[in-house]
Amino acid sequence: MLIKTIATSSVLFMSAVIASPAPQVSESTQDQFFDNIARYCGQAFEGRVTEANFTGVETFTENRLVMHVRKCTDTELQIPFHVGDNHSRTWILKKTGSGLSLKHDHRMPDGSYDDATMYGGHTADSGWANAQSFPADAFSKEDFIRRRNPQSIGNTWHMYIFPDDYFAYRLTREGRELRVDFDLTNPIDLPPTPWGYEGTE
Repeated sequence: MLIKTIATSSVLFMSAVIASPAPQVSESTQDQFFDNIARYCGQAFEGRVTEANFTGVETFTENRLVMHVRKCTDTELQIPFHVGDNHSRTWILKKTGSGLSLKHDHRMPDGSYDDATMYGGHTADSGWANAQSFPADAFSKEDFIRRRNPQSIGNTWHMYIFPDDYFAYRLTREGRELRVDFDLTNPIDLPPTPWGYEGTE
């Protein structure tokens, strides 16, 4: 009788565990980082390249660079990154329950997805309220191989946010670095809607 009671209790306990939603894991430093960016929702800022140690970066150095914290929810920030008249790039920063993910949404002028899109990474540690790093995730590594860019599997993306001062986007891998700093002290006029996001205000 005792064995039957224990077995019944175990089944009920396991049923309760399975039925209950998994708790959302949230590091305070990641929440603070997320909130530090979200406070600028609805604003746009101009940036400039501050580090670049490779050829082919002229696309960034010869064009006006603008970031726009365009759309914000409790769990996701959509941040278009405009390079001159190219409105194809949107950074998507999302709370995942086990940290933060950063994805690069690339679109064509007609709004369709570029062949290279949704690559990015996920935090591997708690980071800091002012800085988070996103090593390339499994999807991105497989996609880099598919697109014959195996050197990119070592990519790590970084974001830095110092309220009332600057925001920075940085890409690093062995032998390569790109960094763009945006002046948070001087909001500018809002840029056009990024490609593929029409009607999503």
